[in-house]
Amino acid sequence: MSEAKQTYQHITVLLHEAVAALNIYADGVYVDGTFGRGGHSRLILTQLGAAGRLLVFDKDPQAIAAANELAAQDKRVTVIHDGFAQLQSALAQRNIEKIDGSLFDLGVSSPQIDEADRGFSFRFDAPLDMRMDTTRGMSAKEWLNSADEADIQEVIKNYGEERFSRQIARAIVAERSVTPLTTTAQLARLAARNVKTRERGQDPATRTFQAIRIFINRELEEISAVLPQAAGCLKVGGRLVVIAFHSLEDRIVKQFMRQHSTPAPLPRWAAVKEADREQPPLRLVGKAVRATSAEIEGNPRARSAVLRTAERTEGVFYG
Repeated sequence: MSEAKQTYQHITVLLHEAVAALNIYADGVYVDGTFGRGGHSRLILTQLGAAGRLLVFDKDPQAIAAANELAAQDKRVTVIHDGFAQLQSALAQRNIEKIDGSLFDLGVSSPQIDEADRGFSFRFDAPLDMRMDTTRGMSAKEWLNSADEADIQEVIKNYGEERFSRQIARAIVAERSVTPLTTTAQLARLAARNVKTRERGQDPATRTFQAIRIFINRELEEISAVLPQAAGCLKVGGRLVVIAFHSLEDRIVKQFMRQHSTPAPLPRWAAVKEADREQPPLRLVGKAVRATSAEIEGNPRARSAVLRTAERTEGVFYG
């Protein structure tokens, strides 16, 4: 069996913690913004009653196929083949004004990494694709063979936090002037030659692959776009639950939740009692949750996961 066709086991990270954080009502309406292989969705469904409803989003055609199988068995499930940044319009199309909770498990999923043909991993020699939705958009190969050196350098630096981004970008442009970049192995070799120092246990191509994947899929832009939509459409008492795996993702989530759970600052001269201050639209629920040592031992990809939860209050959300 080839590496491209090898089987894998997808383990949902922070499964029980994330679903518990939603504080599910049996007849509520919920969103799983990143269906993946449905681990969170299936557990949510066990807590929903017959009148409950679950809308699931994903860009990945393989994830959508799995979601459609679930929807064929369970009429409470509605499948939306699109990125979660389209949340508001998808709800409006279905005449849904408010929801009771939404869950977002950010980043790339284990099946996407482990399926060599997707081009997400430097562990396999495969086509340079990296698109979560392989039916639309520019692939990593197309972008790397056409982008300016300065743009490549900026992406690798900003999204990968790679110290050797300039050297890697220069090497990419030099390589493609001789032969086009078409495979993950080519890109991994270029990174290995130009990353002079690296963290213990980390492949020299890790940050470069991560950066290009985030850029190609507009991951950070989509997170920034969906958070105000998700918070704005919550009923009072509804929960926004987000699992991030990367510091750049988590920073966006943390800052958003903190900003909208803190009363707006008042000028020094304002004589307003604390009790009379405008209530913020969100309330933080507990502290950030991380995977236990037992979960990490069984699933090393859980090591970097951070779960944050906020609850909708009666405060006005201005977006």
